[in-house]
Amino acid sequence: MEKNFKPQITVFHCINCFSGDLESSIPSRSDGVLKSVKMACSSMVKDVFLLRAFESGSDAVIVMVCPEGQCRYVEGNIRAKKRIEWVKKLLDEIELDGRRLSLHPIDSGDPDAATGIIGRVLSEVSALGPNPAG
Repeated sequence: MEKNFKPQITVFHCINCFSGDLESSIPSRSDGVLKSVKMACSSMVKDVFLLRAFESGSDAVIVMVCPEGQCRYVEGNIRAKKRIEWVKKLLDEIELDGRRLSLHPIDSGDPDAATGIIGRVLSEVSALGPNPAG
């Protein structure tokens, strides 16, 4: 693994589950680079967007959704979950490692949960190393 590896993480998130500034959720700027993509609903995350995030150099992609049963659009988070599962299988098939993509339900207005998720993903992707496609 690279000595100066600084993971790049893309976070897709529903504005209903998190509307704050995710960039401040990284413990230290030296720990990684975070790109936040806000969506009206997590159901808007499409497989092509997830794959393009990896293609553009992200080492990990996080999708934050409303907890099941709390989606403003009824099933948006369930649709997102199905897409994530499909793309994770695809990532395993093309040897990019499906562990680089994760889905996390988060209660509305809980910045501590977001920070914890990002911290865990940072440590996991640090162990995995850089994106092989990057």
